[in-house]
Amino acid sequence: MKIYQVDAFTSRLFSGNPAAVVPLQEWPEDEIMQNIAMENNLAETAFFIPDGDNFHIRWFTPKLEVDLCGHATLATAHVLFNHLGYTHDELLFNSRSGILRVFREGKRYILDFPVDELDPAELPDGLVESLNGKEPLFCYQGKTDYLLIYEKQSDIESMKPDFTMMGKVKARGIIVSAPGEWVDVVSRFFGPQVGINEDPVTGSAHTSLTPYWSRQLAKSEFTARQLSERGGDLICRNRGLRVEIGGEAVTFLEGEIGG
Repeated sequence: MKIYQVDAFTSRLFSGNPAAVVPLQEWPEDEIMQNIAMENNLAETAFFIPDGDNFHIRWFTPKLEVDLCGHATLATAHVLFNHLGYTHDELLFNSRSGILRVFREGKRYILDFPVDELDPAELPDGLVESLNGKEPLFCYQGKTDYLLIYEKQSDIESMKPDFTMMGKVKARGIIVSAPGEWVDVVSRFFGPQVGINEDPVTGSAHTSLTPYWSRQLAKSEFTARQLSERGGDLICRNRGLRVEIGGEAVTFLEGEIGG
């Protein structure tokens, strides 16, 4: 099997969110894909096969298969366009989250994803305590994650979560966000429940952030920065029932599994 590692949502190596991408002609056993993802020990490994004129994509963390992953989809598009000779203007992926479209816009890849549905929610037991007792202004719950809104960027930067305590919260992950100082919106994403304490850049989290912040900022397009140690930059557009999430990518390695 060929394997690529791509830094997504960045134009520089050693930043953004690294994802592994494994092109296949047919699906192996799920156990094999899970073991490869565990061996890679990255937030996500994407596997894809041809599906008629399009592709079928699946994503695995080191612990489990997930329904949606933005940065690994962006990384897969980068591999197809830059390494595998794909020449059409856009890609269509069949996935557990429906049909996902990716197209190129200059140096960026734009993900066309379904919007998340947010509802006001009570803070689950232990969540604030796991965030050093820092109370959010608002709490929302989406399909898989909690979204906590804070007043300012420094609130997000200063967080030092207790991941053992946070891992007891029943959710895929926790998004924390606030207005940015040099971009419109900043955020971080914590996912100890799926084996990733802090994800460097989380495309799927922006399916929740985009509808919320587009309303708050009163504009359909805004810039975003994920404030992880590696960091990453995104452009977000609200398209009603869909969102567009854009960023660049750069290849770190190309190799082969086994021998």
